[in-house]
Amino acid sequence: MKKRTFYTEVAYLAGVVLLALGTAFMERADFGMSMVVAPAYLLYLKLSQTLPFFTFGMAEYALQAVLLLLMTVILKRAKFAYLFSFLSAVLYGLALDGAMALFSLLPGAQTAERAVCYLLGMPLCAMGVSLLFHTYIPPEAYELFVKEIALKRHADIHKCKTAYDCVSCLVGILMSFAFFGLWHFEGIKLGTIFCALINGTLIGGCTKTLEKGWNFQDALPFRGYFT
Repeated sequence: MKKRTFYTEVAYLAGVVLLALGTAFMERADFGMSMVVAPAYLLYLKLSQTLPFFTFGMAEYALQAVLLLLMTVILKRAKFAYLFSFLSAVLYGLALDGAMALFSLLPGAQTAERAVCYLLGMPLCAMGVSLLFHTYIPPEAYELFVKEIALKRHADIHKCKTAYDCVSCLVGILMSFAFFGLWHFEGIKLGTIFCALINGTLIGGCTKTLEKGWNFQDALPFRGYFT
């Protein structure tokens, strides 16, 4: 079967949108956020109690700025791509706030509807991440951190993703205890644990599906600016 062309710039935009939609679906489901965004979600829940203007999207790019600084220290280098990654985080944050604003107009969801939202959210997030791995444009900090560490260590990117997800899940649990009391799980629920265990595999499956039917090619001559 002849593969079709998927432009990497389109993959970037599609990845950001799908990731924002998937995260908004999981927030609406309330079965536990993705372990990657759980720390930012907890930061949002805590700060929005005293700062009503502070949104989930703002928490995302604030926390990702810290992660980019940490990555710079670990890799002992700074690149223009890292700055653009922060811009990607801001774009994702705006898309996330937009999706959550739309979902807030819907009536309260029952258990069955919440389950559907969760089952939609996980694969949407996985597909979004996989698309971002196929573009030269620096993705938001979460994906860039995994990508850069995997390249540095010559490790399988999907295994690195699973390890990162588990660490992020643990950080989220500790933040929940610190913000809302010991053994009080806010934002971190069974859905978070389940997602942490299978997300890397799910992303790998999305990658195989994409690469089976598509060739990823650049439409614009900008790759050199980000290498």
